[in-house]
Amino acid sequence: MKRILVTGATGQIGSALVPALRLLYGSNNVLALGHKKNPPGDIAEDGPYGTLDIQDQPQLEKYLAQYNIDTIYHLAAMLSATAERNPQRAWDVNINGLMRVLEVARKFKCSVFHPSSIGAFGPTTPADQTPQVTIQRPVSMYGVSKVTGELLCDYYHSKFNLDTRGVRFPGLISYEMPPGGGTTDYAVDIFYAAVQNKTFHCFLKPDTHLDMMYMPDAVQAAIQIMEADAAKLKYRNAYNITAMSFTPDMLYQEIKKHLPEFTMAYTVGDIRQSIADSWPNSLDDSSARTDWDWQPKFDIESMTTDMLEKLACKLQEK
Repeated sequence: MKRILVTGATGQIGSALVPALRLLYGSNNVLALGHKKNPPGDIAEDGPYGTLDIQDQPQLEKYLAQYNIDTIYHLAAMLSATAERNPQRAWDVNINGLMRVLEVARKFKCSVFHPSSIGAFGPTTPADQTPQVTIQRPVSMYGVSKVTGELLCDYYHSKFNLDTRGVRFPGLISYEMPPGGGTTDYAVDIFYAAVQNKTFHCFLKPDTHLDMMYMPDAVQAAIQIMEADAAKLKYRNAYNITAMSFTPDMLYQEIKKHLPEFTMAYTVGDIRQSIADSWPNSLDDSSARTDWDWQPKFDIESMTTDMLEKLACKLQEK
């Protein structure tokens, strides 16, 4: 049975991934690490939990030794808009933090999952059906850190034979945790406004096409690639994956099918629009589908139905 450590466990992905890993591998076999001493939800109650500053390599090593860890899901990172406001801090967290994880993993012979992002692409990347292998010249610090992370993981695999794996996530939609400073956060915020019967003010233009994915599919992808046959992984650390591509207006119209009175306005003008404009409209994820049988379960219709139901229940419980 795997012994797993998850950094960034209280974030958007971690809060959904940790329960799924504990269900699959056993609660005591999944150590969740976050920067919060008292995280929300059950993540600190349903299994082992610890606090960690990702810059603290000695503490990370103590956790690996104490829990006999063999697999690391490294999720701790600053997202696109937040990273752009503090690029130096973003480099420290996203790159120096990753370097510490890779060094510890090399020492303890652990496998590592590290997610990249659609943000690893830039305005000179082919925008439609972006190929698996193509030009990557991002214009945000977040994107720069993601490209660097892909290369670092590739380097540690080729240089030290470290089992590193990853995917390029599109925008992620989840009811588990509130948004954390990403360019695609509108696609989460909009549901909160809709369920609470508020007008939503969107920071992206109505025709801004971006690839998206519902969190259950993202969790499935992270687990699936770590379980895949290593011999079949041609790209390892940067597989394009996607589930759907839509604009803010398309999502708004889909929500209105369920909540006809819902209204949305546009307040465009912050850094997130320029970041979104530099990203692809859609990704070609055929390599992931061929190499490790990637297949999403949710499209915009089924995601919207489930998101509205789950978020309404969550907000009623508060």
